[in-house]
Amino acid sequence: MSRIAKNPIKISSDVQCSFNDGIFSAKGKLGVMEISVNSKYTVNINDNEVKVIPVDLENNDPNWGTTRAIVANTINGVTNGFTKTLELNGTGYRASVSGSKLKLELGYSHDINFEIPKDVKIECPKQNLIKLTSINKEKLGAAAAKIRSYRKPEPFKGKGIKYIDEFIFRKEGKKK
Repeated sequence: MSRIAKNPIKISSDVQCSFNDGIFSAKGKLGVMEISVNSKYTVNINDNEVKVIPVDLENNDPNWGTTRAIVANTINGVTNGFTKTLELNGTGYRASVSGSKLKLELGYSHDINFEIPKDVKIECPKQNLIKLTSINKEKLGAAAAKIRSYRKPEPFKGKGIKYIDEFIFRKEGKKK
C-alpha cells in the first residue's frame, strides 16, 4: 500500500474543489485548473481535505500515489503557483521577452525565438536570468526543460543555461 496515497490533501478555505464524471477541478486565487482522474479512482472532498480513494480496494495499483500527487499539485498550483528560475552563463549570452516570444542569444549565428506557452509567464529581471511562473507544474517544467535544451551547461567552463539551484560538476581540462 502506498504511504503517499493514503495521506489526505489539506485545502484552505479560499479553494473550491469539485469532482464530477472523472474530472477534478480546483478554483483558487490564481485561477482554475481541471484534470482528468483515472477511472480506477474517486476523489472524496470534505470540509478542509481531499482524499484519493481507489474504486477496487483489493487491487494495489502503483498509480494511486501518482494520482494523489497530481491532485495535490493542482490544488497547490491554484493557491501558490510554481516558479522556476534559469540562469545563463557565458560571454554574450542574454535573454529578453518581447510580446509572446522569448529571445535568446546563446552564441549561435542566429537568435532563438521561443514561443511562450499560454499558461506560462516568463520575465527577465536581468539579462542572464529567466523567471518562469505558472499554475500548471507540468507545463512549467516542460517549458523550462525546452529552454534549457537550447544550450545545456557544459562541464569544463559551466557555460550554458542551468537551473538556479543546479550544481554543475566540473571536469579538469587537458594537461600539457
